[in-house]
Amino acid sequence: MAAPPLEKPAMDTSPLTTPVSVTVPEPRSNSFIDTIYDTYQSFHDRRAALGLAYPGPVDEIAKEVQRGVFLTNQTFSGLRAELNKSFSIYPLFQISHAFSTGSQMLSPYTFLALYGTNNLLCQAQLDSDSSLSARFNSRLTDRLIFKSSVQMQPSSMGQPGATQVSLEQDYTGADFSAQLKSINPSVLEGGLTGMFIGSYMQSITPRLALGLEGVWQKPGGGMGPEAALSYAARYKGDDWIGSLQLLTQGGLQGTYWRRLTDKVETGVDVNLQFAGLSGANAMLGGARKEGVATLGAKYEFSRSIFRAQVDSQGKIGCLLDKMVAPPVRVTFAGEMDHSKNSAKIGLAVSIEASGEDLMEQQDKVSPASPPF
Repeated sequence: MAAPPLEKPAMDTSPLTTPVSVTVPEPRSNSFIDTIYDTYQSFHDRRAALGLAYPGPVDEIAKEVQRGVFLTNQTFSGLRAELNKSFSIYPLFQISHAFSTGSQMLSPYTFLALYGTNNLLCQAQLDSDSSLSARFNSRLTDRLIFKSSVQMQPSSMGQPGATQVSLEQDYTGADFSAQLKSINPSVLEGGLTGMFIGSYMQSITPRLALGLEGVWQKPGGGMGPEAALSYAARYKGDDWIGSLQLLTQGGLQGTYWRRLTDKVETGVDVNLQFAGLSGANAMLGGARKEGVATLGAKYEFSRSIFRAQVDSQGKIGCLLDKMVAPPVRVTFAGEMDHSKNSAKIGLAVSIEASGEDLMEQQDKVSPASPPF
Protein backbone atom coordinates (compact mmCIF):
# COMPACT_ATOMS: atom_id res chain seq x y z
CA MET A 1 0.00 0.00 0.00
CA ALA A 2 1.39 3.29 -1.03
CA ALA A 3 2.24 5.76 1.66
CA PRO A 4 0.02 8.84 1.85
CA PRO A 5 1.47 12.03 0.35
CA LEU A 6 3.26 14.31 2.68
CA GLU A 7 1.32 17.43 3.70
CA LYS A 8 2.88 20.75 2.87
CA PRO A 9 3.39 23.03 5.80
CA ALA A 10 0.79 25.76 6.01
CA MET A 11 2.04 29.15 4.78
CA ASP A 12 1.51 32.31 6.78
CA THR A 13 -0.67 34.49 4.54
CA SER A 14 -0.89 37.38 6.97
CA PRO A 15 0.43 40.71 5.54
CA LEU A 16 3.93 41.71 6.40
CA THR A 17 4.14 44.44 8.94
CA THR A 18 6.57 47.28 8.36
CA PRO A 19 7.98 48.98 11.38
CA VAL A 20 6.64 52.50 11.68
CA SER A 21 9.11 55.21 12.59
CA VAL A 22 7.77 57.66 15.11
CA THR A 23 9.31 61.11 15.31
CA VAL A 24 9.70 62.14 18.86
CA PRO A 25 9.59 65.90 19.28
CA GLU A 26 12.64 67.43 20.79
CA PRO A 27 12.24 68.43 24.36
CA ARG A 28 11.56 72.12 24.79
CA SER A 29 14.15 73.88 26.81
CA ASN A 30 12.92 77.47 26.84
CA SER A 31 9.20 78.17 27.04
CA PHE A 32 9.60 81.83 26.04
CA ILE A 33 11.50 81.05 22.83
CA ASP A 34 9.12 78.21 22.03
CA THR A 35 6.14 80.53 22.40
CA ILE A 36 7.68 83.04 20.00
CA TYR A 37 8.49 80.28 17.51
CA ASP A 38 4.98 78.80 17.67
CA THR A 39 3.45 82.24 17.19
CA TYR A 40 5.66 82.97 14.19
CA GLN A 41 4.98 79.56 12.64
CA SER A 42 1.22 79.97 13.09
CA PHE A 43 1.36 83.45 11.55
CA HIS A 44 3.49 82.18 8.66
CA ASP A 45 1.08 79.31 7.91
CA ARG A 46 -1.97 81.57 7.93
CA ARG A 47 -0.16 84.10 5.76
CA ALA A 48 0.79 81.44 3.21
CA ALA A 49 -2.80 80.17 3.12
CA LEU A 50 -4.03 83.58 1.91
CA GLY A 51 -2.28 83.18 -1.46
CA LEU A 52 -0.79 86.69 -1.48
CA ALA A 53 1.22 87.77 -4.52
CA TYR A 54 4.25 90.03 -4.85
CA PRO A 55 2.95 93.65 -5.03
CA GLY A 56 6.02 95.34 -6.51
CA PRO A 57 7.78 98.42 -5.10
CA VAL A 58 6.00 101.64 -4.18
CA ASP A 59 7.48 103.63 -7.07
CA GLU A 60 6.01 101.13 -9.57
CA ILE A 61 2.39 101.01 -8.40
CA ALA A 62 1.36 102.87 -11.59
CA LYS A 63 3.85 101.30 -14.02
CA GLU A 64 1.10 99.98 -16.32
CA VAL A 65 -0.02 103.56 -16.95
CA GLN A 66 3.20 105.55 -16.65
CA ARG A 67 5.48 103.13 -18.53
CA GLY A 68 3.11 100.96 -20.52
CA VAL A 69 0.58 103.44 -21.95
CA PHE A 70 1.90 107.01 -21.58
CA LEU A 71 4.77 108.55 -23.49
CA THR A 72 6.86 109.02 -20.35
CA ASN A 73 10.61 109.06 -21.19
CA GLN A 74 9.82 107.98 -24.77
CA THR A 75 8.92 111.14 -26.66
CA PHE A 76 11.69 113.18 -28.30
CA SER A 77 12.27 115.80 -30.98
CA GLY A 78 14.65 116.15 -33.90
CA LEU A 79 16.38 113.40 -35.84
CA ARG A 80 18.02 110.42 -34.17
CA ALA A 81 19.87 107.34 -35.44
CA GLU A 82 20.94 104.37 -33.32
CA LEU A 83 23.22 101.46 -34.14
CA ASN A 84 23.13 98.61 -31.62
CA LYS A 85 25.50 95.67 -31.67
CA SER A 86 25.18 92.52 -29.54
CA PHE A 87 28.28 90.37 -29.14
CA SER A 88 27.05 87.78 -26.68
CA ILE A 89 23.86 86.73 -24.88
CA TYR A 90 25.61 85.03 -21.95
CA PRO A 91 27.31 86.91 -20.60
CA LEU A 92 25.32 89.75 -22.11
CA PHE A 93 27.50 92.27 -23.90
CA GLN A 94 26.12 95.11 -26.03
CA ILE A 95 27.30 98.47 -27.34
CA SER A 96 25.29 101.29 -28.88
CA HIS A 97 26.06 104.42 -30.91
CA ALA A 98 23.42 107.15 -31.04
CA PHE A 99 23.49 110.29 -33.18
CA SER A 100 21.05 113.15 -32.74
CA THR A 101 20.39 116.57 -34.24
CA GLY A 102 17.75 119.26 -33.81
CA SER A 103 17.12 118.46 -30.14
CA GLN A 104 18.03 120.49 -27.06
CA MET A 105 17.63 117.51 -24.74
CA LEU A 106 19.77 114.93 -26.55
CA SER A 107 23.52 115.11 -27.12
CA PRO A 108 24.83 114.97 -30.69
CA TYR A 109 26.59 111.67 -29.93
CA THR A 110 26.14 109.08 -27.20
CA PHE A 111 28.08 105.87 -26.62
CA LEU A 112 26.66 103.15 -24.39
CA ALA A 113 28.13 99.84 -23.26
CA LEU A 114 26.39 97.13 -21.25
CA TYR A 115 27.69 93.94 -19.64
CA GLY A 116 25.53 91.60 -17.60
CA THR A 117 25.16 88.15 -16.11
CA ASN A 118 22.41 86.66 -13.99
CA ASN A 119 23.90 88.32 -10.89
CA LEU A 120 25.69 91.37 -12.26
CA LEU A 121 24.96 94.44 -14.39
CA CYS A 122 27.46 97.07 -15.52
CA GLN A 123 26.38 99.93 -17.79
CA ALA A 124 28.12 103.14 -18.81
CA GLN A 125 27.04 106.00 -21.06
CA LEU A 126 29.26 108.80 -22.37
CA ASP A 127 27.94 111.82 -24.28
CA SER A 128 29.75 114.15 -26.61
CA ASP A 129 29.40 116.97 -24.07
CA SER A 130 31.57 114.92 -21.62
CA SER A 131 28.68 113.97 -19.35
CA LEU A 132 28.99 110.49 -17.90
CA SER A 133 26.47 108.17 -16.28
CA ALA A 134 27.14 104.67 -15.00
CA ARG A 135 25.42 102.10 -12.88
CA PHE A 136 26.42 98.89 -11.17
CA ASN A 137 23.85 96.37 -9.91
CA SER A 138 24.56 93.16 -8.05
CA ARG A 139 22.18 90.39 -7.00
CA LEU A 140 23.54 89.47 -3.57
CA THR A 141 20.91 86.79 -2.91
CA ASP A 142 17.79 85.56 -4.67
CA ARG A 143 15.80 88.32 -2.94
CA LEU A 144 18.31 91.11 -2.24
CA ILE A 145 19.70 93.40 -4.97
CA PHE A 146 22.21 96.20 -4.51
CA LYS A 147 22.05 99.08 -7.01
CA SER A 148 24.40 102.02 -7.47
CA SER A 149 24.61 104.80 -10.04
CA VAL A 150 26.80 107.82 -10.74
CA GLN A 151 26.02 110.85 -12.91
CA MET A 152 28.58 113.55 -13.70
CA GLN A 153 27.69 116.68 -15.63
CA PRO A 154 30.52 119.10 -16.57
CA SER A 155 30.19 122.84 -16.30
CA SER A 156 29.08 124.64 -19.46
CA MET A 157 27.67 128.03 -20.50
CA GLY A 158 28.56 129.51 -17.12
CA GLN A 159 26.67 126.78 -15.26
CA PRO A 160 28.59 124.80 -12.62
CA GLY A 161 28.99 121.07 -12.99
CA ALA A 162 27.08 118.57 -10.89
CA THR A 163 27.63 115.05 -9.59
CA GLN A 164 25.05 112.68 -8.19
CA VAL A 165 25.65 109.37 -6.45
CA SER A 166 22.80 106.99 -5.68
CA LEU A 167 22.90 103.82 -3.54
CA GLU A 168 19.90 101.51 -3.29
CA GLN A 169 19.00 98.20 -1.70
CA ASP A 170 15.92 96.30 -2.94
CA TYR A 171 14.46 93.33 -1.09
CA THR A 172 11.86 91.17 -2.80
CA GLY A 173 9.70 89.13 -0.45
CA ALA A 174 7.05 86.57 -1.26
CA ASP A 175 4.22 89.07 -0.64
CA PHE A 176 6.03 92.34 0.11
CA SER A 177 8.80 94.62 -1.12
CA ALA A 178 11.20 96.88 0.79
CA GLN A 179 13.54 99.55 -0.53
CA LEU A 180 16.16 101.83 0.98
CA LYS A 181 17.74 104.50 -1.20
CA SER A 182 20.25 107.28 -0.52
CA ILE A 183 21.20 110.11 -2.88
CA ASN A 184 24.48 111.99 -2.35
CA PRO A 185 25.04 110.77 1.22
CA SER A 186 27.90 112.52 3.01
CA VAL A 187 29.29 113.14 6.49
CA LEU A 188 31.91 115.73 5.46
CA GLU A 189 29.87 118.81 6.42
CA GLY A 190 29.69 118.26 10.13
CA GLY A 191 26.82 115.79 9.99
CA LEU A 192 24.79 113.51 7.80
CA THR A 193 23.58 115.19 4.60
CA GLY A 194 21.80 113.99 1.50
CA MET A 195 18.44 112.48 0.66
CA PHE A 196 17.25 109.17 2.08
CA ILE A 197 14.14 107.32 0.88
CA GLY A 198 12.61 104.24 2.47
CA SER A 199 9.52 102.40 1.24
CA TYR A 200 7.54 99.27 2.05
CA MET A 201 4.71 97.61 0.13
CA GLN A 202 2.63 94.73 1.52
CA SER A 203 -0.12 92.64 -0.05
CA ILE A 204 -3.17 92.58 2.22
CA THR A 205 -5.39 90.40 0.04
CA PRO A 206 -4.72 88.68 -3.31
CA ARG A 207 -5.96 91.91 -4.99
CA LEU A 208 -5.16 94.74 -2.55
CA ALA A 209 -1.71 96.03 -1.52
CA LEU A 210 -0.89 98.91 0.82
CA GLY A 211 2.39 100.71 1.38
CA LEU A 212 4.14 103.82 2.59
CA GLU A 213 7.19 105.82 1.63
CA GLY A 214 9.25 108.19 3.76
CA VAL A 215 11.72 110.83 2.57
CA TRP A 216 14.28 112.55 4.79
CA GLN A 217 16.49 115.24 3.29
CA LYS A 218 19.13 117.51 4.74
CA PRO A 219 20.92 119.87 2.34
CA GLY A 220 24.37 121.23 3.01
CA GLY A 221 25.20 124.74 4.10
CA GLY A 222 23.73 124.46 7.58
CA MET A 223 20.11 124.16 6.42
CA GLY A 224 17.72 122.15 8.53
CA PRO A 225 16.35 118.74 7.60
CA GLU A 226 13.05 118.13 5.84
CA ALA A 227 10.80 115.09 5.96
CA ALA A 228 7.82 113.86 3.95
CA LEU A 229 5.59 110.81 4.14
CA SER A 230 3.28 109.32 1.54
CA TYR A 231 0.79 106.45 1.57
CA ALA A 232 0.15 104.15 -1.38
CA ALA A 233 -2.56 101.67 -2.36
CA ARG A 234 -2.90 99.37 -5.37
CA TYR A 235 -5.88 97.23 -6.33
CA LYS A 236 -5.78 94.66 -9.13
CA GLY A 237 -8.99 93.51 -10.81
CA ASP A 238 -9.52 90.93 -13.52
CA ASP A 239 -8.67 93.31 -16.39
CA TRP A 240 -7.99 96.61 -14.62
CA ILE A 241 -5.61 98.08 -12.02
CA GLY A 242 -6.15 101.15 -9.86
CA SER A 243 -3.58 102.93 -7.70
CA LEU A 244 -3.64 105.88 -5.30
CA GLN A 245 -0.80 107.75 -3.60
CA LEU A 246 -1.32 110.43 -0.95
CA LEU A 247 1.42 112.85 0.10
CA THR A 248 0.84 114.23 3.58
CA GLN A 249 2.51 117.56 2.65
CA GLY A 250 -0.12 118.18 -0.02
CA GLY A 251 -0.49 115.95 -3.05
CA LEU A 252 -2.72 113.23 -4.45
CA GLN A 253 -2.14 111.04 -7.49
CA GLY A 254 -4.52 108.41 -8.79
CA THR A 255 -4.21 106.15 -11.83
CA TYR A 256 -6.53 103.72 -13.56
CA TRP A 257 -5.42 101.16 -16.15
CA ARG A 258 -7.68 98.86 -18.14
CA ARG A 259 -7.17 96.32 -20.90
CA LEU A 260 -10.01 96.76 -23.39
CA THR A 261 -8.95 93.99 -25.77
CA ASP A 262 -5.91 91.78 -26.24
CA LYS A 263 -4.19 94.59 -28.19
CA VAL A 264 -5.70 97.77 -26.72
CA GLU A 265 -4.87 99.32 -23.35
CA THR A 266 -5.97 102.62 -21.85
CA GLY A 267 -4.92 104.62 -18.81
CA VAL A 268 -5.96 107.69 -16.83
CA ASP A 269 -3.79 109.71 -14.45
CA VAL A 270 -5.02 112.48 -12.13
CA ASN A 271 -2.43 114.52 -10.23
CA LEU A 272 -3.56 117.11 -7.66
CA GLN A 273 -1.23 119.45 -5.82
CA PHE A 274 -2.47 121.48 -2.85
CA ALA A 275 0.84 122.20 -1.11
CA GLY A 276 1.02 124.96 1.45
CA LEU A 277 -2.66 124.91 2.41
CA SER A 278 -1.88 123.52 5.86
CA GLY A 279 1.41 125.40 6.31
CA ALA A 280 3.19 122.13 7.00
CA ASN A 281 6.12 122.81 4.71
CA ALA A 282 7.19 126.41 4.29
CA MET A 283 9.74 125.57 1.59
CA LEU A 284 6.95 124.67 -0.82
CA GLY A 285 5.95 128.32 -1.01
CA GLY A 286 2.53 129.85 -0.50
CA ALA A 287 -0.74 128.01 -0.74
CA ARG A 288 -1.55 126.81 -4.23
CA LYS A 289 -3.88 124.37 -5.91
CA GLU A 290 -2.97 122.68 -9.16
CA GLY A 291 -4.33 119.70 -11.02
CA VAL A 292 -3.54 117.80 -14.21
CA ALA A 293 -5.55 114.95 -15.74
CA THR A 294 -4.05 112.80 -18.51
CA LEU A 295 -5.74 110.23 -20.73
CA GLY A 296 -3.78 107.81 -22.88
CA ALA A 297 -4.23 104.74 -25.06
CA LYS A 298 -1.94 102.08 -26.50
CA TYR A 299 -2.62 100.01 -29.62
CA GLU A 300 -0.52 96.97 -30.50
CA PHE A 301 -0.49 95.88 -34.13
CA SER A 302 1.32 92.95 -35.68
CA ARG A 303 4.57 94.86 -36.27
CA SER A 304 4.02 98.24 -34.66
CA ILE A 305 2.88 99.96 -31.45
CA PHE A 306 0.97 103.25 -31.36
CA ARG A 307 0.62 105.41 -28.23
CA ALA A 308 -1.36 108.62 -27.83
CA GLN A 309 -2.21 110.85 -24.89
CA VAL A 310 -3.91 114.17 -24.10
CA ASP A 311 -3.99 116.15 -20.84
CA SER A 312 -6.08 118.92 -19.34
CA GLN A 313 -3.41 121.55 -20.05
CA GLY A 314 -3.92 121.29 -23.79
CA LYS A 315 -0.95 119.05 -24.61
CA ILE A 316 -1.39 116.27 -27.19
CA GLY A 317 1.24 113.68 -28.00
CA CYS A 318 1.62 110.49 -30.00
CA LEU A 319 4.34 107.95 -30.72
CA LEU A 320 4.49 105.26 -33.41
CA ASP A 321 7.07 102.48 -33.13
CA LYS A 322 7.20 100.27 -36.25
CA MET A 323 9.37 97.30 -37.10
CA VAL A 324 10.20 97.75 -40.79
CA ALA A 325 12.37 94.64 -40.93
CA PRO A 326 13.77 92.38 -38.16
CA PRO A 327 16.93 94.53 -37.72
CA VAL A 328 15.39 97.96 -38.53
CA ARG A 329 12.97 99.90 -36.35
CA VAL A 330 11.49 103.35 -37.10
CA THR A 331 9.99 105.61 -34.42
CA PHE A 332 7.93 108.75 -35.01
CA ALA A 333 7.05 111.12 -32.17
CA GLY A 334 4.91 114.26 -32.22
CA GLU A 335 3.77 116.66 -29.53
CA MET A 336 1.63 119.81 -29.63
CA ASP A 337 1.15 122.19 -26.70
CA HIS A 338 -1.84 124.47 -27.29
CA SER A 339 -1.27 126.55 -24.15
CA LYS A 340 2.30 127.44 -25.21
CA ASN A 341 1.55 127.43 -28.94
CA SER A 342 4.46 125.09 -29.66
CA ALA A 343 4.98 121.80 -31.45
CA LYS A 344 7.72 119.13 -31.60
CA ILE A 345 8.37 116.37 -34.12
CA GLY A 346 10.90 113.58 -33.88
CA LEU A 347 12.03 110.76 -36.17
CA ALA A 348 14.39 107.95 -35.17
CA VAL A 349 15.86 104.92 -36.95
CA SER A 350 17.32 102.04 -34.96
CA ILE A 351 19.35 99.17 -36.43
CA GLU A 352 20.09 95.98 -34.49
CA ALA A 353 23.23 94.23 -35.73
CA SER A 354 24.03 90.66 -34.76
CA GLY A 355 26.29 88.06 -36.33
CA GLU A 356 25.75 84.41 -37.12
CA ASP A 357 27.69 83.37 -34.01
CA LEU A 358 25.08 85.14 -31.88
CA MET A 359 22.30 83.16 -33.53
CA GLU A 360 24.19 79.96 -32.74
CA GLN A 361 24.47 80.99 -29.08
CA GLN A 362 20.70 81.36 -28.81
CA ASP A 363 20.29 77.68 -29.67
CA LYS A 364 22.89 76.51 -27.15
CA VAL A 365 22.64 78.73 -24.04
CA SER A 366 19.94 80.66 -22.26
CA PRO A 367 20.22 84.46 -22.38
CA ALA A 368 21.39 86.28 -19.28
CA SER A 369 18.87 87.96 -16.98
CA PRO A 370 20.76 90.84 -15.30
CA PRO A 371 19.37 92.60 -12.19
CA PHE A 372 18.07 95.76 -13.87
